[in-house]
Amino acid sequence: MNSRLQYVELNDGRFIPGLGFGTYKPPEVPNSKTTEATKIAIEAGYRHIDCAYAYQVEEEVGLAVRSKIADGTVKREDIFCTSKLWCTFHRPELVQSSLERSLKKFHFDYVDLYLIHYPFSMKVNENGKTIYDHVDLCAVWEAMEKCKDAGLAKSIGVSNFNRRQLEMILNKPGLKYKPVCNQVECHVYHNQRKLLDFCKSKNIVLVAYGALGTQRDKQWVDQSSPVLLDDPVLGALAKKHKRSPALIALRYQLQRGVVVLAQSLKENEIKENIQVERRAVGMWVLYIDNSDNPFSF
Repeated sequence: MNSRLQYVELNDGRFIPGLGFGTYKPPEVPNSKTTEATKIAIEAGYRHIDCAYAYQVEEEVGLAVRSKIADGTVKREDIFCTSKLWCTFHRPELVQSSLERSLKKFHFDYVDLYLIHYPFSMKVNENGKTIYDHVDLCAVWEAMEKCKDAGLAKSIGVSNFNRRQLEMILNKPGLKYKPVCNQVECHVYHNQRKLLDFCKSKNIVLVAYGALGTQRDKQWVDQSSPVLLDDPVLGALAKKHKRSPALIALRYQLQRGVVVLAQSLKENEIKENIQVERRAVGMWVLYIDNSDNPFSF
């Protein structure tokens, strides 16, 4: 465990780095950019790498990690790698084979964390069209538990779940493992305060994606939506404390006990974001939490 990094204990006794490197990219960006960015991130000190089947860069992320292992920068056990089960593989008989397919792309024996990416299921119909499917989330979770028992995933959790969906898993008869985390969109415009409080009450870690806004991917984001890092509250705090708005936004999450993902393909931003420090900045949290500007990307 890197003593320079802030770690958060999960409810299964394992530890996750408080700051992670996100690997989602817009589809028009070449996959090779992810390999280079991930290498830079590991060299800069990131040890938590967040990926997913849906991002279509597991092979590139695996290549970056293996190259940094080969040159002696890290060992495999130094890296906390997350991937996610896509919605078309929710049927219990497909869950483990989906994870094994991801592991083959990574060239890993295991992932540190495997998440149900979304709480809804999909399938491809006879016409090749992706449509909604009906799969019991509790059955999906039982298949996830088997992946953990098989040693393919060290920890298991969920993503984009609301309180009701979490309670469905937590109240499942015969529950073997609780979700260790819930990864959701969470930033100064959408602070997830109620969900965070609930997760804390159940010893489930909240992991924030979109903490710096988004890459404004045209297929997902309204281009007229506000640019988070241009927010005047963040700007005022950044000026006062001689930090960038990005570092203020990241520290805000760490101070709340939230594991936070920072994503960038730019070397200077990757290196800057890991400079986030955890200090006694409770007033920042209060100031930002009270900023009445709710908005979800």
